[in-house]
Amino acid sequence: MSTPPPYEPAEHEPAEREPPEDERPEPASAEPSEEELRAAFEEQLRKISATDVIVQTAVSLINIAGRRLGTAPGTEDERDLAQVRDAIDGVRGLLPVLERGEMGPTLGPLRDAVSALQVEYAKLIAAPATGGSAPAEGGSEPTGDGGEQPPPGGAPGPAQSSGRLWVPGS
Repeated sequence: MSTPPPYEPAEHEPAEREPPEDERPEPASAEPSEEELRAAFEEQLRKISATDVIVQTAVSLINIAGRRLGTAPGTEDERDLAQVRDAIDGVRGLLPVLERGEMGPTLGPLRDAVSALQVEYAKLIAAPATGGSAPAEGGSEPTGDGGEQPPPGGAPGPAQSSGRLWVPGS
């Protein structure tokens, strides 16, 4: 048995032709032009609403606060209770805006997340007073009343009595 010779096209068969240059697909790695980027951005702005941006901002603040609590494994060195407080306050400021729109009935998960953050924040703030560990280096221990410790004896401080301070259970 002999092996057949390798295939060679006959002289009368047409060779594969290159497509004309205007029919060739552009390489996928081509960078978009500044005009294309501007057009894409304009299209996004046409589609997005202020409510979408507010919800995304609230979710971002919740994520930052969760990380800055430093309670998740691997985030202990990122604890910054001042940022947690600011993020919680920011979300609490955005929620009334979202509640007056059609988003109101669907905000349960956001409210739950803020509540959980508030509870964890309160635990961490109370930890030094109850013998727990102090906040990590670089973090702060805000009290909500300009940085002063509450008066001894459990009496409400100026921020708490003015209603500016969120207190668990109230």
